[in-house]
Amino acid sequence: MENLEKTYDPAKSEDKWYDYWLENNYFAPREEIEDEKGTFSIVMPPPNITGQLHMGHALDNTLQDILTRWKRMQGYRSLWLPGTDHASIATEVKVVDKLRDEGIEKEDITRNEFLEKAWEWKEEYGTRITNQLKKMGSSCDWSRERFTLDEGCSDAVEEVFIKLYEEGLIYQGDYIVNWCPSCHTTLSDIEVEHQETEGKFYHYKYPYKDREGYITIATTRPETMLGDTAIAVHPSDERYKDLVGEKVIVPLVNREIEIIADEYVDSEFGTGMVKVTPAHDPNDFEIGRRNDLEIVEVIDEDAQMTEAAGEAYAGLDRYQARKKVIEDLEKEGLLVKIEDHMHNVGECYRCDTVIEPLISKQWFVKMQPLAEPAIEAVEESDINFVPDRFSKVYMNWMNNIRDWCISRQLWWGHRIPVYYCNDCDEVIVSKEEPESCPNCGSSNLRQDEDVLDTWFSSALWPFSTLGWPEDTDDLESFYPTDVLVTGRDIIFFWVARMIFMGLKFQDEKPFSDIYIHGLIRDAQGRKMSKSLGNGIDPLDIIDQFGADALRFTLITGNTPGNDMRFREERLEASRNFANKIWNASRFVLMNLEDFDLADVEEQDLKPTLADNWMQSRLNTVAGEIDEALEKYNFGEMSNSLYDFIWNEFCDWYIELLKARLYQDQDPQAKLTAQYYALNTLESLLRLLHPVMPFITEEIWQKLPGTEGTIMRAQYPAKEESSLDAEAEEKMELVMSVIKSVRNIRNEMKVNPGRRIKAIFAAPDAKIDILKEGREYIENLARIKELTIGSDDLDRPDKVSTSIVKEVEVILPLEGMIDLDKEIERMEKEIEEMEFEIKRAEGKLNNEGFVNNAPADLVEGEKEKLKEYKEKKEKLIERKKELAK
Repeated sequence: MENLEKTYDPAKSEDKWYDYWLENNYFAPREEIEDEKGTFSIVMPPPNITGQLHMGHALDNTLQDILTRWKRMQGYRSLWLPGTDHASIATEVKVVDKLRDEGIEKEDITRNEFLEKAWEWKEEYGTRITNQLKKMGSSCDWSRERFTLDEGCSDAVEEVFIKLYEEGLIYQGDYIVNWCPSCHTTLSDIEVEHQETEGKFYHYKYPYKDREGYITIATTRPETMLGDTAIAVHPSDERYKDLVGEKVIVPLVNREIEIIADEYVDSEFGTGMVKVTPAHDPNDFEIGRRNDLEIVEVIDEDAQMTEAAGEAYAGLDRYQARKKVIEDLEKEGLLVKIEDHMHNVGECYRCDTVIEPLISKQWFVKMQPLAEPAIEAVEESDINFVPDRFSKVYMNWMNNIRDWCISRQLWWGHRIPVYYCNDCDEVIVSKEEPESCPNCGSSNLRQDEDVLDTWFSSALWPFSTLGWPEDTDDLESFYPTDVLVTGRDIIFFWVARMIFMGLKFQDEKPFSDIYIHGLIRDAQGRKMSKSLGNGIDPLDIIDQFGADALRFTLITGNTPGNDMRFREERLEASRNFANKIWNASRFVLMNLEDFDLADVEEQDLKPTLADNWMQSRLNTVAGEIDEALEKYNFGEMSNSLYDFIWNEFCDWYIELLKARLYQDQDPQAKLTAQYYALNTLESLLRLLHPVMPFITEEIWQKLPGTEGTIMRAQYPAKEESSLDAEAEEKMELVMSVIKSVRNIRNEMKVNPGRRIKAIFAAPDAKIDILKEGREYIENLARIKELTIGSDDLDRPDKVSTSIVKEVEVILPLEGMIDLDKEIERMEKEIEEMEFEIKRAEGKLNNEGFVNNAPADLVEGEKEKLKEYKEKKEKLIERKKELAK
């Protein structure tokens, strides 16, 4: 029998087994089990081709892989479908920057030439993150890998666009949009990130046209004043009732505008009067539509002032214009005051440029008809958020949804399937490029220059990746998917859109559950970012600790929806856990050299209390893990695995087995020990495999009696017949008294190899249990002479005692320790504690330390002081006992 190497080396194991899984196509759904338990499917949130693996990807994909491996082992025909996103804005920015480095501007080349460069980028960088995900052990079916711009996904995008257009749910119109002057494209509301920014409130005068005096208005953007076409007040504001209908003059451009009444105005904010610039503010745009106001565009797509802003300002950058407007207002005596003001400023989520609201002809999706069934699906729990609190975030956005601007002024992406006749302006929506205009017959046609918002294609991901609009076997088998695993930051961007698109085009929800995980933060609780320099590369961690250790760390302490702090000591603990499993497995295999599983007849086995206890605990833990995974409680799963494997299997069961494994007098006892050692090890490897796939496969391949990959072994299920509450209760008592003896030995500094005497005084109901476990107690507590009796048995004079589970543990001190030396040692230790107490109290009585030292340092000293005092009291009590 081949044994394991002395130490586990992840670098030797991980690539080897991943290649083995790929070569044997183990990640693909198994056709032969189709009729057994059914199917299970997940679609991977497609990472951008501009990115590389970060801790968020590592967490997200570890959780998906655990679920997929678990369901696959349970017998489901499982598919985890991977893919990447073309990420139109992000990728175009990268390609533009790369061209610029080569001395080429985007405007200097044709669209087709640019797209060739973009596809080159995709080929070079697009597979980078998928290769990194493989290093994590992701068991995706890479043969089904998709890309949002591949032929099938593109076909689905065009099909959806055309159907929505034909139903009147896609329309083109002039509307105010978020415009990025740097990326030169529109952004949806959720692509705008708002930052709290220090700004100014500028107060200035608008003179009346027909009488003396003026009104005062305040704004954060005085340059937009040049495009004002009204002043608005609330209709019920008594202060201004008589002013409605009056005209004032827009300063600097001398335009006459009217004071109007509109419900939007907040009478309580500022003066209760607001300037209305329909071309450059979304709320003003709506006021303008309601009141049929003129639209004056004074800022262009480059964030420069237009000719409509006046000769003095045309061509200036918006911030230069702001400065000049303020200077000119002051010169004309119209500037009243400038105040400091904190306000939210919208920025492009890709390049951080401050967005500019502009009116533009764009394509929109009517959201109300699509939102209603998507709201109902969550309200009626057809789709469930885990944790549920995120359903409120979703509902709030869906209930206040605005029409979705889907056109982007970019070249990289799904080009809008719309053609225009240059001779008669006919609009033709078609998958194929038309040869002539259906209205006038002209062949003088042009395609719309814009591409679709990236999230339009991503919204179709759960069904476009499975072959829709074709009626494929994959679509029939794996849609709807079972669960979506994602972060809370894309509930609006992506989750909501997949829901309404799935309901619209499949008449079925895209998934049943949405598991929302938190962010990975650094040890101080800060968000990981390039600017802080606190980002951690998962591949560096894998090189140092191995993928299994990283995966186990990512689920340790993980609770649904909550952020988690990432600490290196957790990685070290996970690596130690892997090593513990390795060493325990190595021990078991080393003791199976004369064991042949084929020769074992179960009726010949003599299971002991320890064997029955271990089998019962194994089944209990299998049930705990199953329940945890059903509820997506990955942290609970890790706790159950860790406690069971480290404490119960390694620290207890293996130690309990040794006496039988090391003796040859009773072959049946040894065979039983070998059988249950192997049986338990094999089962816990299967339990652990979804979390730590590499080390479990490495050990599995060395176990006698195993066939093929552990990936296709049956996942352990809770078997009621193997539960043994009595055995668990008995072993709990036996282990408790062993721990009690060990604690006393440790406190008394007894030589670990020395065997001692012990007396257990117990109620009658527990005496038989202690006698049944006598061999375990004597071996593991190092006892040479054990007396077990009732409460009235004789006790020696000098003893150390403790009571555990109604059993009094009595250790005679004479012969166990040198009492005089032990008292002397304790006196020295008491002196040491008194010194530390005095030192700590001195620090804490020092106002300079308490007031100036970091809070955690001060708290640390307080904790130390408490520990020193408690230890001193224990030492004094123990010394008194010894001195009796």
